[in-house]
Amino acid sequence: MSADCHAPGGADVTLAGAPRIALVGAPNSGKTSVFNGLTGLRAKTGNYPGVTVSRFVGTSRTGPHRHVIEDLPGTYSLEPISPDERITVDVLDGRLEGAERPDALLVVADATTLRRSLGFVAQVLARGLPTCVVVTFTDELARRQGRLDLDAFARALGVPALPVIGHRGHGIAQLRELLTTWRAWPVPAVAPPVDPAERDAWTESVLAHAGYRPPERHRITRRVDAVLLHPVWGTAVFFAVMALFFQTVFTLAASLQDRVAALFTWLSGQVDGHVGNPWLSGLLGDALIGGVGGVLVFVPQIVLLFLLLALLEGVGYMARAAFLMDRVMARFGLEGRAFVALLSSFACAIPGIMATRTLPSAKDRLATMMAAPLMTCSARLPVYVLLIGLLVDPSAKAGPFGAQGLVMFGLYLLGAVSAVLAAWAFKKLGDRHGRPVPFFMELPPYRLPAPRAVLVAMWSSARAFLRKCSTVIVATSIGLWLLLNLPLHTAAQMQAAGVDTTSPTAVSAYTVDHSYAAGLGRAVAPVFDPLGFDWRVNVGVLSAQAARETFVATLGQVAAAEDPEQPAQALRAMTYSDGPRAGEPVFTAPTVAALLVYFVYALQCMATVAVLRRETGTWRWPAIAFAYLTALAWLMAYLARTVTVLLGG
Repeated sequence: MSADCHAPGGADVTLAGAPRIALVGAPNSGKTSVFNGLTGLRAKTGNYPGVTVSRFVGTSRTGPHRHVIEDLPGTYSLEPISPDERITVDVLDGRLEGAERPDALLVVADATTLRRSLGFVAQVLARGLPTCVVVTFTDELARRQGRLDLDAFARALGVPALPVIGHRGHGIAQLRELLTTWRAWPVPAVAPPVDPAERDAWTESVLAHAGYRPPERHRITRRVDAVLLHPVWGTAVFFAVMALFFQTVFTLAASLQDRVAALFTWLSGQVDGHVGNPWLSGLLGDALIGGVGGVLVFVPQIVLLFLLLALLEGVGYMARAAFLMDRVMARFGLEGRAFVALLSSFACAIPGIMATRTLPSAKDRLATMMAAPLMTCSARLPVYVLLIGLLVDPSAKAGPFGAQGLVMFGLYLLGAVSAVLAAWAFKKLGDRHGRPVPFFMELPPYRLPAPRAVLVAMWSSARAFLRKCSTVIVATSIGLWLLLNLPLHTAAQMQAAGVDTTSPTAVSAYTVDHSYAAGLGRAVAPVFDPLGFDWRVNVGVLSAQAARETFVATLGQVAAAEDPEQPAQALRAMTYSDGPRAGEPVFTAPTVAALLVYFVYALQCMATVAVLRRETGTWRWPAIAFAYLTALAWLMAYLARTVTVLLGG
């Protein structure tokens, strides 16, 4: 077995002479787990529909045989109503530009919902390609007193049928062996009927011949859903789960964060003690350790956030959240699938925007894409943790809950509510008389997620964050360090300005205050003065346009430059250096509140802008998104500052 190539998002893999095998099936049927088992790759899996919204391509090897394996977006039918379903149909028909038609098909069918799956199997068999039916969740079928004779099932279909439990690897070796004989797979003597009524009769005859007994209803699922899907109790549980979620992020990660911070403090001390060249020492100590290290300190929170999200997805709770929110979304002219796309934006807006491909309505897709950047992504987490630490005492409580976790929950809730309202506004502007398309979503039974699948989902998201730290944030931090340390000032110039040149802290503070970065921050001061920002905060906000995390890196560099020994204390004690507020603290409650709200709304991610351009096919909508979110961020930040001042903050 090998996994030579992996190309998400529609990129193709070509291996000379290797047959192409496409995996097709309904959402949440275990298709991606089978793909991962065959290829050894790590496409994301989750226990709710709509995870795969792109083509994933990999390779599998059995002895001398190599096969290109393609995981197509999940679909319930080959009569497409959404872009991701259209991708599947176009690939099967050989109409997708740049992609060859598959040589053979693996149709994944969930044994616990086999009656519904057979309608799709019939449509696939009508394509006339060599086909094998992969039956998943046979273990769950048996556990719930269901029954299926696989041999009889294969004879009734006229094609091979093989049981596979993808997340455990059961049946993968046999399936890989079967792929080597794809040219000799039998075909049905008579193709399944096309007429829906005749197809239903064909389905019943196949099930009867296979001795199929459907599983009993999942007792635990039935009892739990009686509470979790209740319009009142389910909503209350949802908010309680989210509140506990953020309490956990703050509480469990705190000690790990302290250890990471201590590590970077030690590294900074080593640089100061062993690197004699002041410029090299500054580059390593301030730009890399003070800047990038200031962001990496929040890795424990990021990893824990992704772990909890992966667990909620794997258990099946996210599907229930989408069901609950469908009632809310319907009031705003949208549907539950839009909430699934918005929910995907919790980790990053990019997969959330791509997930809008599951929406059948073009106007719904556009409205959801324009709202997705408002969902609180992981890039905001370091900013929130830093600013909440400045605003709220760690020991503060609100009943049994920590105040810091509740503030974090409030920010996430504000982003989610704002996203729904924004989607509603764009839907109204674009489709004043449109009606929601009926929403269909399978609610899978609750399952204990496979540890490997959870760890893969957590690591893939955390790796993307670390990759950004090693590229975008490193480059931005080095650029900021140069702006904060140029132009050069002679000792005579500093002495003339009254600076004690024997004090490294005084020299560093003067250099920063008279740097190019300071000039840039003061140049945009008229825009941000009403929000209470000083020039250092302005520079951080501007640098965050590339990636939000660089705001933390910027403040880390500034604090390290002003007081290399105690950067955290320097940040808390930072005062305005000039203007009418000179000498006053910068990070007061009104200013921190304005900053937090600004970051809730501002579109500060160029990668998101690029994906918006790709998905909409024009620069018009990314420009509109950037303009409306920047204006909204300023207005809401000003409102937050004003309210906090009135409340005596």
